[in-house]
Amino acid sequence: MKYLISLVIFSIFFAPLSVMAASETSFYNPNDLLSDAEMMDVYAMSKDELESFLKRGALSTFVTEDVFGVRTKASDIIWQAATQFQLNPKFLLVLLQREQSLVEDDAPSQNQLDWAMGYSVCDDCSKSDPRIQKFKGFGRQVYYAAQRIRENYLVTLEQTGKTETGIGPGIERFIDGVLVKPVNHVTSALYTYTPHLAGNRNFVKIWDRWFSRVYPSGSLLQDSKTGGIWLIKNNIRRPIQSRAAFHSRFNDRQVIQASTEEIESYPLGNPITFPNYSLLRSPKGTVYLLVDDEKRGFTSAEALRALGFTQDEVEDVDWEDLEAFTEGEPITTQVTYPQGAYLQNKETGGIFFVQNGSKHPIFSREILKANNIGSSIVLVSPTDLEAYPTADPLLFPDGTLVATQSSPDVFVIEHGKRRQIADEASFLAYGWKWNQIVWTTERAIVIHQEGDPLTTTVLEQDLELASTL
Repeated sequence: MKYLISLVIFSIFFAPLSVMAASETSFYNPNDLLSDAEMMDVYAMSKDELESFLKRGALSTFVTEDVFGVRTKASDIIWQAATQFQLNPKFLLVLLQREQSLVEDDAPSQNQLDWAMGYSVCDDCSKSDPRIQKFKGFGRQVYYAAQRIRENYLVTLEQTGKTETGIGPGIERFIDGVLVKPVNHVTSALYTYTPHLAGNRNFVKIWDRWFSRVYPSGSLLQDSKTGGIWLIKNNIRRPIQSRAAFHSRFNDRQVIQASTEEIESYPLGNPITFPNYSLLRSPKGTVYLLVDDEKRGFTSAEALRALGFTQDEVEDVDWEDLEAFTEGEPITTQVTYPQGAYLQNKETGGIFFVQNGSKHPIFSREILKANNIGSSIVLVSPTDLEAYPTADPLLFPDGTLVATQSSPDVFVIEHGKRRQIADEASFLAYGWKWNQIVWTTERAIVIHQEGDPLTTTVLEQDLELASTL
């Protein structure tokens, strides 16, 4: 399988990898197919993201009549239905794939397109039945299916607690010989739309394959509804509570759009409130320097002055403000550059990151730029640099996308390791943009140890995507 992505002046190819089938580990609960919040998150995908997502099949170039008889792109038809009926575009995409495999089909038949959502076609019905011809056609199928779900199923569930077929939250019903008790509206609507276990199990498998993802540690997620930005670190979400805190630690280009539901699926961690390298005074009087997630206490006022800090820079805080930070090594008058510094050999031009008595070589301008947020570079003599023992090279921050023009591979950095992104579908599924890739040298990439590949792709034979209608 080959993917070609056009960039401004570059073209890159993602080499396909052999990957384990996700379907073997996908969790399926017949009583809880999807959350109501996910079904109705109309902001979960932008119009541009929808268009990019459709590039995996023929719908990316398909143009047909919409429900009003106007020639329209497939992506616009889906987008208009999602926004008009306030449904998640992802929800409609999964229905299209489940019913006729349309999203990933490179050459769908006219029959697949005509009955794209399986709408109005029951198990024992004929597609030539004159009573259902008004629903025939891609544009009509998408529109009327979305309308039915929103204006009939969901409205009736709100008013009566069950759909026209008697299915509703808390109501037990045998489906294909299995006792099912939906826990929410979307599960009830899906069983009303498709009253079979197999079809709805496929819905969950497709959803998980496309949209259930574990973001790499270091990812910055912006809530597409509220605009709030969260750091995902070690599978914990940490709210970033001020612009100053954000800009002292992170780069704008790393931010990924995500839904509220996706973000809230992570356990809540400590907020990021203060800018990096803030000076905070505890109620006891100890002054701390914040360095990433550590608080390092000064052993004396002399140690504070020795590093060029003044009391005017110190902010008084409460104990709870300091609880989020782990205790780091104390700062004495002998400690140099506790917050780190970028020192440049004024003879050779080489730049090192110096911290805690060691110097870390920097192997590319891109690594320097990714790490150096607002710090100046200090020119020093070779003798000054020789005073510091050489440690491991400085790496790209976690969450950075990196690639080199001499290779087809794109990587995301996590825990200091490079994880190859398997293909275009996986890249797009995580919400990344092509302009977020940092183009660098091969050497700057290979200094990162190789990690597990990152993919959302599963083997085709494990998908079980045959239509159940």
